[in-house]
Amino acid sequence: MILNRETSGSRWRIRPDGPDKVTGRLSYLTDRVMEGMLYGLVLRSPHPHARIVSVKTEAAERLPGVRAVLTYRDVPGLNAYGIAHPDQPVLCEDRVRYVGDAVAAVAADTRDIGERALELIEVEYEPLAVVDDAEAAMRDDAPQLHERGNILHRNFYHKGGDIEEGFASCAVVVEETYYTPRQMHAYMETEGGLFVPEADGRLTVYSPTQHGRMDRLQLSRILAVPEESIRIVSSPIGGSFGGKDELNVQPYGALLAVRTGLPVKIHNSRWESVRAGLKRHPMKIKMRTGCDESGRLIAHEARIVADTGPYATLGAEVLNFAVEHVIGPYRYDFLDVKGYSVFTNNGMSGEFRGFGGNQAIFALEGQMDRLAATLGMDPWTFRSINMRQSGDPGPFGQPIAGTDGAEQVWRDVEQSPLWQERLGRGAATAGRTDAPWIRTGIGAAIVMHGAGLGAGMPDPAGGKLTLTAEGKIEAAFGYEEFGQGLIASLEQMLIEQFGFAASDLSIVIGDTDRTPDSGSTTASRATSMMWQTLQRLKKPFTERLLTEASGMLGVSAERLRLGEGGIWRRREGEAGPSLSYADLAAGTAGRLLQADTSFAYPMSPVDKVGAHFMYTYSAVVVKLEVNMLTGRIKAVDQYHSVAAGPVVNPQGFLGQIEGGSNMALGFTLIEDAVMVKGQYVTSNFDTYLVPTIADSRGSITVSAIEELPEEDGYGPRGIGEVGSVTLAPAIAAALYDATGRWVTKLPVEPEWLQEMPDFAKAVERDA
Repeated sequence: MILNRETSGSRWRIRPDGPDKVTGRLSYLTDRVMEGMLYGLVLRSPHPHARIVSVKTEAAERLPGVRAVLTYRDVPGLNAYGIAHPDQPVLCEDRVRYVGDAVAAVAADTRDIGERALELIEVEYEPLAVVDDAEAAMRDDAPQLHERGNILHRNFYHKGGDIEEGFASCAVVVEETYYTPRQMHAYMETEGGLFVPEADGRLTVYSPTQHGRMDRLQLSRILAVPEESIRIVSSPIGGSFGGKDELNVQPYGALLAVRTGLPVKIHNSRWESVRAGLKRHPMKIKMRTGCDESGRLIAHEARIVADTGPYATLGAEVLNFAVEHVIGPYRYDFLDVKGYSVFTNNGMSGEFRGFGGNQAIFALEGQMDRLAATLGMDPWTFRSINMRQSGDPGPFGQPIAGTDGAEQVWRDVEQSPLWQERLGRGAATAGRTDAPWIRTGIGAAIVMHGAGLGAGMPDPAGGKLTLTAEGKIEAAFGYEEFGQGLIASLEQMLIEQFGFAASDLSIVIGDTDRTPDSGSTTASRATSMMWQTLQRLKKPFTERLLTEASGMLGVSAERLRLGEGGIWRRREGEAGPSLSYADLAAGTAGRLLQADTSFAYPMSPVDKVGAHFMYTYSAVVVKLEVNMLTGRIKAVDQYHSVAAGPVVNPQGFLGQIEGGSNMALGFTLIEDAVMVKGQYVTSNFDTYLVPTIADSRGSITVSAIEELPEEDGYGPRGIGEVGSVTLAPAIAAALYDATGRWVTKLPVEPEWLQEMPDFAKAVERDA
């Protein structure tokens, strides 16, 4: 199915949160204000690495309008946080390890007073040697940033015998090193929130997050209070892409609110967000891959070094994902993969859309293209020879939910107009245009992208349906809406699976007081888990409503059905419901009509932590125009084929793929949060460029393949990330098609193209 407004028909609906967002009526969490509210600010280290000699706060405390000044001594519980490995200090005691490290926090009557208070805090630092290179940090003589050393995590995978024996039997071996950038999430709403001490002693936190219950757990440790005394309200959020999965300002807002007994608002400036926020892990990936004369892969070796910055957050888990995805959808006789996540004094790296897959797939698909070129073979044919088939195990040899997804997207791209254009042109016209300084190229790439957290990690799911006293069908899930269209998808599923009208529904998400534990809103899992939850709830909830209605109407439940506005009789020509949901609720005499369920995301039964069970398959073909005078690259046409099972929400599906591809354009062509000696060179959006509508003017065609095997009971797969992971290697392949040069480092710099040895001759010849 080709997704666009014309083909989606009646399933194309206005997003429930759409009008308020496009008109500006919507208030994000950082827009909230309360009477008597204080302003919170955080004093952060100007040094990437230093010993703290002393911190003097007396002058700041004496400033009129200052209500609290906190240091590490004022943290009542655990002075550390981290969603998986709590190693980041809330407030540093004796050492800072990056320029965003927090040293003190202030609450004041106004922001101006708070900023003046920060200036009055006297911190004496003793600068230490800066570790700004991940490979150098691995050496024995490198300064050690933590007691455990500079390596956060190692992950290895080996298959077959001696890898050198495998390479010895290869006819062709390609060796290359790939570099990927430190990318910003660039969300509209920077980190912030409002923290409210309640009259009953509880704390309400209005702050963007992707996992409210994990925030609550971490804050309870920091504040030394029971989890139940904290309420997290997280929706709506002005963007996240993984960047708000970890705590950011929450510890400081919570501590200041508890200390002062007053509401405290914190909202990072863009510069503070750049300095302290998470980024995509920069990676160096060295690969050696070999095949026989026919193109069959024999041996594959990869070494990944990921710069995780000063603290863990999910650096280990990102590395696990990258190790799995440098193996990818291909079969080998010999495998040897080694991955290292390394501490440095650079900025924090952490969760980011694609979760290590973007870096891994750029490198892996580059190897496939290079091998095919060396053999003189069509690169798409080369992939077909080596792809895993339905029924094959996953990259780690683990059992997976088998589909024909790889074959489906491969064939769909092969038949696409763009790839047919590449196949149909002659060698003499390849890359030629009417303007001699403009060259065109077409390239493609493919991926199997794991969804869910993977084996060995808690991955709960679940939800609840309730007929409220007001006669609304309340769907409660512990997820967050941060622009991905989750509310719209849930509404669509309730309408299509149960027959409700949109006006019958009340959707409750992002509130730990009102929702069950549905797990995190990450890892391309939320839509899939909502679908599976509703499948489990459909029968019991329907039976409870119809049984109650049967008694009230004097009609057997078998002759009734759920529908728009209420309970309908199963007969032809009925003009409306026989019983409204409001009347049904009124007649229950206070009895609660409800159904809930809890379960775990499907996992592979293996010991390899992080190994995935469910995958989304995608292939992308892209056409570029390359200006050989300026070195600028423009994607003029994209074709995305996605095999993810049934399309729940056509509008949301299309938006996710288009949005992901735009983020991938930035990753590939222009985005890099450059650091020198542990300091950001790009400090704001005047120097850190992100793609705009002008950069994505080319057409994007999205082909959704919905077919799943008959025995598959898992339903739709997640597509929140897959649109962002495959475009970079496709662009690299198209650049080679246009210029004959292989890309090894992202983003592609215009100067790199202009430095082609035969650049002047080529332009003159083509002219």
